[in-house]
Amino acid sequence: MDKHPFNSTLETGIRALVVLEAFHPRHCDLMEVTWFDHLVVHTGDFDGQDVPESLHPDLPNRTGELLVRRQLVERSLRMMQKMHLVDVFETEAGIEFCASEEAPSYVEILQAPYSLALKDRARWMAERFAQQDNDEIREFIEATIGRWTMEFTTDDKSSGQSV
Repeated sequence: MDKHPFNSTLETGIRALVVLEAFHPRHCDLMEVTWFDHLVVHTGDFDGQDVPESLHPDLPNRTGELLVRRQLVERSLRMMQKMHLVDVFETEAGIEFCASEEAPSYVEILQAPYSLALKDRARWMAERFAQQDNDEIREFIEATIGRWTMEFTTDDKSSGQSV
């Protein structure tokens, strides 16, 4: 049993699945899922009146979360793929992920208070980003989380080095 269930591969996989299900039929690349995994628990980072409060505490220096989150999200997506809950597509743009046909049934059974709040926030976020492309989402992430974090994550991705 995992000694640290918070942000474990399983918890992150379930979050990613809930987000992908909310965004269905949109395909998301690894960076988008990583961004959405961060934002779905930190919805308080959004401006506006209808913004749900964050699920996770707003800790100092949490912008560094994205630096370590990408690898965890990737492992989590692969685990969800093995469970046939996430489909993986190889496209000209790269590898993309989407909730599978089995995902809605699984997501529906998640009824714990945290899971219900997560699903509400994922749906809210999907509506917010429904018509935005990757570049528009990147601009929001840079403005919200910070350009340094984005550049470090992008450089890490392109170099193939792990954080």
